[in-house]
Amino acid sequence: MSALNKAFEWITKVAYLNLLWIGFTLSGLILLGLFPSTAATFAVVRKWVSGNTDIPLFKTFWKAFRESIVQANILGYIAVAAGYILYLDFLFITLVENDYVMLLTIPFLFVSILFILTSFYLFPVYVHYDMKVLQVIKSAFFIMVLNPLPTLVMVMGVFGITYGLWNLQGLALFFSMSLLALGLTMPAHKAFSKIQKKKAYLSKQKLMED
Repeated sequence: MSALNKAFEWITKVAYLNLLWIGFTLSGLILLGLFPSTAATFAVVRKWVSGNTDIPLFKTFWKAFRESIVQANILGYIAVAAGYILYLDFLFITLVENDYVMLLTIPFLFVSILFILTSFYLFPVYVHYDMKVLQVIKSAFFIMVLNPLPTLVMVMGVFGITYGLWNLQGLALFFSMSLLALGLTMPAHKAFSKIQKKKAYLSKQKLMED
């Protein structure tokens, strides 16, 4: 019975977090609210994954939202601009009938995959480290490249969650961004821990050499 109560408690928390994400996104008229709300969602999930499961949900979300209004919007719209450029490239490759243009298909696919995988790390990196926007993007890329297994887990998680929500669309109101944040943050947290352990090991080795 205790396990069942615990499960219902977590279902309620995840659903409430998703409602906060929707509510704060709408409060910013979507354009100004989407990315700070997303950052706040990842900030809450990061605390859960780190073991701080009893945090005051609304207070934590509101604090993260308020602190992320400028930086998260810059980060989000840089990602949107990059995605839009790739979309225009896709239209160009598919609509222009030219053999030379077709040679761009493989480089385009390669860059697009790197962009998508890097974007999975953007908000986990943003809420985990105290960095400027360009540093977040750079770090997200290198962490993605250096951690193929967590990245693969992210891909599987996003695919599974998206597939489930597509088939159970009524649940999207309560379990969309909050579930995606969990699906991205848990493997990202593993990657961050691995990096931290490696840094600690290298620091120890350097001290021993000195």
